[in-house]
Formats: sequence, structure tokens, C-alpha cells
Amino acid sequence: MMTNRTFIFGKSVFIICIFMFVSLLSLEVKADTKKYQFNVEVKNVSRLCHAKPIVTVNGRFPGPTVYAREGDRVLINVSNHAQYNMSIHWHGLKQYANGWADGPAYITQCPIQTGNSYVYDFNITGQRGTLWWHAHILWLRATVYGAIVILPKQSVPFPFPRPDAEQVIVFGEWWHADVEEVVKQGNALGLPPNMSDAHTINGKPGPLFPCSEKHTFAMEVEQGKKYLLRIVNAALNDELFFAIAGHNMTVVEIDAVYTKPFTTNALLIAPGQTTNVIVSASQTPGRYFMAVRPFQDVPIPVDNKTATAIFQYKNIPTTVIPTLPVLPLPNNTNFALSYNQKLRSLNTPNFPANVPLKVDRNLFFTIGLGKSDCATCLNGTRLSASLNNITFVMPETGLLQAHYFNMKGVFKTDFPDKPPTTFNYTGAPLTANLFTSKGTRLSKIVFNSTVELVIQDTNLLSVESHPFHLHGFNFFVVGTGIGNFDPSKDPAKYNLVDPPERNTVGVPTGGWVAIRFRADNPGVWFFHCHLELHTGWGLKTAFVVEDGPGKDQVVRPPPKDLPSC
Repeated sequence: MMTNRTFIFGKSVFIICIFMFVSLLSLEVKADTKKYQFNVEVKNVSRLCHAKPIVTVNGRFPGPTVYAREGDRVLINVSNHAQYNMSIHWHGLKQYANGWADGPAYITQCPIQTGNSYVYDFNITGQRGTLWWHAHILWLRATVYGAIVILPKQSVPFPFPRPDAEQVIVFGEWWHADVEEVVKQGNALGLPPNMSDAHTINGKPGPLFPCSEKHTFAMEVEQGKKYLLRIVNAALNDELFFAIAGHNMTVVEIDAVYTKPFTTNALLIAPGQTTNVIVSASQTPGRYFMAVRPFQDVPIPVDNKTATAIFQYKNIPTTVIPTLPVLPLPNNTNFALSYNQKLRSLNTPNFPANVPLKVDRNLFFTIGLGKSDCATCLNGTRLSASLNNITFVMPETGLLQAHYFNMKGVFKTDFPDKPPTTFNYTGAPLTANLFTSKGTRLSKIVFNSTVELVIQDTNLLSVESHPFHLHGFNFFVVGTGIGNFDPSKDPAKYNLVDPPERNTVGVPTGGWVAIRFRADNPGVWFFHCHLELHTGWGLKTAFVVEDGPGKDQVVRPPPKDLPSC
């Protein structure tokens, strides 16, 4: 027979157990707040026998890596001590209903004026992996960039064997001259600005360049161990091939989304994209070059010199000369296409690929390179670029503010769903009637509707590969092809099971790509070519995603320290 004392004791134990369980649960799900201070400041940096002042974050080139965990809140106070107005974009973070923290100047915020500060305040929800951050105004991302590493939640493993160590690898570019002056000079003449003088790996061009022995990044490895490389292409204008001499790589993630693993001897990565690979240090201990150079399959001038870093086995003297990898040729289109075809979403119960199967809105955007009048330019015209024959004009106030406060006259929501004229997009080069219309015209999207967007390259002036980035969303790359998109035949070939999910996609030279996404993030979201050259020429637009019916499905109020124009 149970006494009162026994009952009370049993009840107490039960309550203590429940309390301990709830405490453990709260420990498990408790999110941290990560705080960073970013001081934007000018610092003298030397590369390739040249010293010059560059804009940096905290005096570093590249800037600091932001580390956080899925579920964390992140506060980054950006203080601008440089002579340029500044904004920073957290590339690939979805910023749900919180475009105020997205960062593109004059799209979601006015830039941070010299001498002022702004706190980017955001939550990391449902994302883990490698992303990156960069300046999103003028060409300042030439030197203002760094990686973002989002670790999985505590006790959640990677969906691949755990590596012994990891390393961030960021590709960039170096100009001898002041990049902003180079761009101004090009714009004044109506011509493309001079290309970079070198590519860099973690800010260093490597020993194949003059004065660069000490400007070489080296990664020490131990035989038999596995390494996760978190690779970012922060270059302004070049898609890049990357390889490690004597070592294969297993691709396990792109744009912070896990993929079905596959092994390759080289990879292709467009500006704005990230790729995680596993490398086994399984070769004869030695020194091996990691090398990067551009992919460019049309005759456009690029900085085609090879930047290098060193995959250095432990206890091997630095006097040993590293071996170079065999990189794909710069115009190897077949490698590029076959590599991208191997990318597939993991699509497991824990990491599903929720591809929209029904489409509410079909969009078809053509990419055009053209001309616009310019009285001061060499030939009376300057190069411009357009989507659906519209060259985007940047506003003088933030589009998100204009949308949120219902300001009139800042933008129109009449961006066309398809180009004004149908033609043979990728036929013989078209050089007649290359003038475009100009405007700040956006596309309005109903909340939670599903969108299919086909992006079609054209042979206006020249075909070219274009990496397109959508802010605020990931999307599924359901199809791609060379030539003109055929709406009657091509959709039948779509991959709607495990297509790659990403935030930046390369439109192939003289081809097309089809992406799908659900418009479940209210706000104004930038959509642009991630070649800085083309963005500056107007190859961009934005989507206005309407508010949803729920109280958490509307754009949140702007923060009090939001910069003013």
C-alpha cells in the first residue's frame, strides 16, 4: 500500500525529472547571440611589388570570418571610417521579413555614411554551411569581403564523415591601381575598366607572381587525415576553375546546401558561389599547389594568370618545389557543363528538396548587352546591360523604405514578365538596335506564390556566361541548356526530384537556366548578375514580395539606426 510520503516522494522525483528534461531541452535549443565589430578602414597593403591603400574590415584583407551556429542571432556593428559610403551584404542569408539586414545599397538601405555606424541584426534560421559577406556598393567588394561559417546545431552531425579539420579558402582579385578610379576611368570612356592584375587565394597571389614568396597562402596537412575546404569565389568578374595537384575533391555542399557527394579532380565556381569539398591527405607527403584560374569561353579579355597556394604536408621542408595541378583549359565549356550537371541536392528526410511542382507565375528574362547615349564617351555611347530590354536605374533612396512607407515616385512595379520582342536569342550576333529603355522597374510577386524564372542569354553584341544572384531566397535549378529555351519541349526534361538548391546560378554562355522558388519572404529583394561589371551597366532588377496574412509574414519595422540617404 502506497503511503502519502511515498506518493509525495515519487511525485517530487517525477517533477525533478521533468524539470531536468525541460532544462536539457532548453540547453539543446538555446540559441546564442554572436556579436562582431566591423571597422571599415583604409590600410596600406602590398602585393606584386606594389603598395597601395585599400578599404578593409578591421585592417584585414580578406576580412574576418563570421562564425555562428544555426539558430543563432548575429549582431554586427559596422563602423565606417573610410572615405566611401558603405553597405555590407550577408550573401545567401535569407533574412526572413528582415530586408533591413540584407545590405545592398539603395535596395534595402541607404549606405552607411563616413563616420557613422549601423548594426546588422539577423537570425540564422534553417541554414548551415558556408556563405560569405561583401561590400554592396560601387566596386568596394574588390577588397571588402570575408567568409561566413554556419555550424550545424549542437549534436547535429554533418551528413558525411566528419573531417579531421577544416579551412576557409576565399578567391579574390588584386589591382595595382585604385579600383574605384579604374571604374571611373572606364565609365568616363564608355568602355570596360581594366581587368585585375592577379587573382588571389586568401588575399595572396602565390609564388608564380613577382614579390609573392611571402604572399603565398599555405595549408599544413597530415597524411591520412581528411580536410573540409570551405571555398568562396569573391572575385568581381571571373568564374574560376580550382584544383589541387595530385588530389581529388569530394563535393558535399554548394551555397550552404548539402549535395549528393561526388568526386572530381577540379571544380568550377562562379562569383558569389560557395562550395565545400572533402580532401584526403592520402598522397606521398610533399608540397602540392592549389591553383585557380578563370573559365572564359568567349573571346573577352580576362586576367588569365594562375594564382596558387600550397597544400603542405607536415614535416616537409619548404625548399621542396610544389607540383602544379592540371586545370581545365580556360575555354573548356564541356567540363563546365558536365561539372554543373553533377550537382544534386541531398534530398533526404533530414535535408529534403522541397521543389515547387505547381507554378503560379512564369517569368522569362532575357540578358542583353547593349549601348546607351553618352556625350562624353569615346564613341558617343557607353556599354550598358539589360533584362527584358530594361537597363535598371538605381534609385536615390532605399527601395525597401519606399515600399514599406509607401513612398511615391521611387519605383514602378511594371517590370515585364517576358521581353518586349521575341527573336532568335542565341543566333547570329545582333548589333543593330542595341539601345535599351531605362527605369527603376520591379516585379511584384504575391506572397507564398511559386515562381518559375527562365533566364535566357542572348547574342546581343556577344553571348557570355552570367552568374545571377537572388537575395532573400534559395532557389532550385530545375533545368539548363544551350541555345534558345523551348517552352514546349524543355520543361519535360526538368529535374524536379533532386535539383541543386542555391542562391547564385551561372547562366551558360549562349544558353538558359530555369529556376523555381516559393515567394514566402516579404520585402524587396535584389536580383542581379554577380559580375560587378555587368551589374554596374544595369543588369539587375528587384522583386517586391507582398506581405502575407500572418502577423509574422509581414516586413518587420525598420531599426532605429537605419542609415538615411
